[in-house]
Amino acid sequence: MLKFRFVLAATLFPIVFFAQINPKQFTVKYISQSIKIDGILDESIWETAESAHDFQQYFPSDSILAEQQTDIKMLYSETTLYVGIKVNTEGDDYVIPSLQRDYRAGGNDNISLLFDTFNDGTNAFLFGMNPYGVRREALISNGGTDLRGFTTSWDVKWRGESKMYDGYYICEMAIPLTSFKFKQGETKWRFNSYRFDMQTNETSTWIEIPQNQFIFGLAFMGDMVFEKPLGKSRTPLAIIPYVNGISSKDFETNETINDLNFGGDAKVAIGNGMNLDITVNPDFSNVEVDNVFTNLTRFEISLPERRQFFIDNSDLFGAFGNSRDSNPFFSRRIGIAEDLDGETIENGIIGGVRLSGKLNEDWRLGLLNIQTEEDTENEIPSNNNTVFALQKKMFSRSNLSFIFVNRETFKDYDFLEDTERYNRVVGLDYNLASADNTWVGKFFFHKSFAHDIGDDDSAGGIDLQYNSRTINFGLRGNYVGNDFRSDLGFVRRQDIIAARPFIEFNFWPKKGKINSHGFRFSPNAIWRPTLDYQNTDYTIFTSWRAQFKTQEEISARMFNRFTFLTDSFDPTDTDGALELPADQGYYYTSYEVEFQSDRRKVFSYSMEPGYGDFYNGNRFSFEGDLSLRLQPKVSLSLDLNYDSINLPDPFPSADLWLVSPRVNITFNKSVFWSTLVQYSNQRDNLGFNSRLQWRFAPLSDLFIVYNDNYFVNSFMPRNRSINLKLTYWLNI
Repeated sequence: MLKFRFVLAATLFPIVFFAQINPKQFTVKYISQSIKIDGILDESIWETAESAHDFQQYFPSDSILAEQQTDIKMLYSETTLYVGIKVNTEGDDYVIPSLQRDYRAGGNDNISLLFDTFNDGTNAFLFGMNPYGVRREALISNGGTDLRGFTTSWDVKWRGESKMYDGYYICEMAIPLTSFKFKQGETKWRFNSYRFDMQTNETSTWIEIPQNQFIFGLAFMGDMVFEKPLGKSRTPLAIIPYVNGISSKDFETNETINDLNFGGDAKVAIGNGMNLDITVNPDFSNVEVDNVFTNLTRFEISLPERRQFFIDNSDLFGAFGNSRDSNPFFSRRIGIAEDLDGETIENGIIGGVRLSGKLNEDWRLGLLNIQTEEDTENEIPSNNNTVFALQKKMFSRSNLSFIFVNRETFKDYDFLEDTERYNRVVGLDYNLASADNTWVGKFFFHKSFAHDIGDDDSAGGIDLQYNSRTINFGLRGNYVGNDFRSDLGFVRRQDIIAARPFIEFNFWPKKGKINSHGFRFSPNAIWRPTLDYQNTDYTIFTSWRAQFKTQEEISARMFNRFTFLTDSFDPTDTDGALELPADQGYYYTSYEVEFQSDRRKVFSYSMEPGYGDFYNGNRFSFEGDLSLRLQPKVSLSLDLNYDSINLPDPFPSADLWLVSPRVNITFNKSVFWSTLVQYSNQRDNLGFNSRLQWRFAPLSDLFIVYNDNYFVNSFMPRNRSINLKLTYWLNI
């Protein structure tokens, strides 16, 4: 109870907000005609449109007008928002790594548009194009305060074409109003745009944004004012069926599977602000394979969600708690389980529904319910998984959010203990974001419920950060009770009280090759309440980082660590090896240096060597990547991780390799082929993933996916599969 009062008091602690004054705006005129999308802008109606112009430089400076200016015009009809953009350049030597949709914006020529349709500074829609007419779209959440709020997995139908001219290129877009969510009768949206110009080595934005803030931050936006109020969004019903044929073989069990699956999704609009997503027998075989990682810690590592069904409004469900230690809902838990050997396997999803979006200007709602299949051979029950979230906007850009998570088995299984029949979590989060993003933070308290769970069943935390041009600091801490449990969440470890403050000083030289550099000091410590609050872990992190005006980056880091092992542990994960003993502490110091080359170049690279003590021994590590761009159709890359761990006898030593070459070929804007090879001797696996994709209609694809895995030491096959999958997006 004391913990709850502490968190509640912090939540209601008065915060001073500083309003941003932004006079920039333009009018979007209403038209009754349609516009041909061809990248020419030759219709006379464009001459009557007002524009967003006078772009500000964001890099290398953030205090002057951009050298290469951009002019954005908009018009709208009952059904469509039309956008015409003139992007001035000093030549036609564009950097275009790929013709595939949803490219990464940094390091190549492109422009992005951000629309905050509910004027709340919290969520926005992003649409972007490059000089070759390649499109991308994304969802921005959490005010754009960190990279976790930038989701490129979201897809929606819209049209766009570009055309290159002498000294500029034109982007022309037609975005159906049904692609947005907004309040009926709305007269304005908050808007901003940012642009990367590789020839001038300049990044610019319509609204001036300080370089200490993310370029997609929603605190810094102007207004686009509609000539007449927007009507009711007439979003069509979208049906997305699929058929998937798979042939696979498990060489360890000598089991062969040949199967044909059917299923699909449906998207239904509820009013102007809500989405209802329905999935039946979903199949995620077209999803890009997860990147393999080398794990030298004692804890699980979370991986990003890639499945389309979980993406829209994902922050409503997944942004609760602390992503490092205790997140009450982590969508990747649904659809996977452990077999009798403790190995992670796929757990089929029977079906599910997902209702999410804006109820009105101040309230957001999320409701998710999914039923998974039973697998009695592996003693996996059928589970009903429910998440309910409600969010209330407070002040200018902050919100108070409630979450309820329930995982429950309704059927009686002989193999299931009473303690495993259900798990529930309720929680309250206050997300702070001042009007100009100077202050951001979070305060949360969660409590879990299960049969005989114990009394220490809560988790909570505080994260208050101050951001300015020259100094940043954070007061961060959290706790996770020894009995706190979230079956659908990500709980890295229990029974901890953690403190993770930091302070950072940044400098912006007016002369020389360095654009900015800074120092960061971050002492982290963990105590274990059940061990009489013994300090079991600390890391004192000290670093210096510099960014050059030519886009290169360099940094140096020092780690002073202490780890008290409460359980025996082998960091090399060697079968049958003697583990480091429990109830013993280790002090160790290590160093790292990192260099990142200019990503604008045809060939670019990064390297990160490190050396130092490691528990009772030492460790040399090297991490790096190489990229070769044969634009715009071919890109080649190689990721490399090497760890040489040397522990004194009789403990194990190991050389751990992770090598990942990748080939991406975009034959045109509709046909893509990617191949990823991943070699990891820690996981004893050599994997090949090759995927051919043909986008034969908007958001409609034919996939051929080939997977092949081998044991590293014997080079014997482990499993092999080939998928042929057809999806079609049908609007009714």
